[in-house]
Amino acid sequence: MARISKSELIKLQKTLKTDGAIGEKFGVTRQAVHHLRKVYGIDSNRARNDERDKKIFAMYKSGKTGRVISEKVGLAVAQTYRIIARMNKGKKPARKK
Repeated sequence: MARISKSELIKLQKTLKTDGAIGEKFGVTRQAVHHLRKVYGIDSNRARNDERDKKIFAMYKSGKTGRVISEKVGLAVAQTYRIIARMNKGKKPARKK
C-alpha cells in the first residue's frame, strides 16, 4: 500500500475530498484509503454533512430557493431538494417561483 502519512491524508481530504480520488492519485483502492483513515482515526468528509444539511434547511426556511442554495453550497439542485425534504421530515418542499 502507498505510504501516506496522517498529515498528508488530512491535507488530501481537503483538496481531493473523496477516498476514491485519493486512492486514484496513489494507485490504491478507495477501500485501502478508507482503511487507512480508520487506522489514523480521521473522520470522513461525510461527518460534516449534518452541519451542511442544517445550513441548507435554514437557508430554505429563510426564503431562499433550492437553486440559489445549491449554488452557494456547491451541490446539484436535485440533491439540495432531497436534503430539504429529508430535513422537513419527509414532506416534499414546495416549489418556489
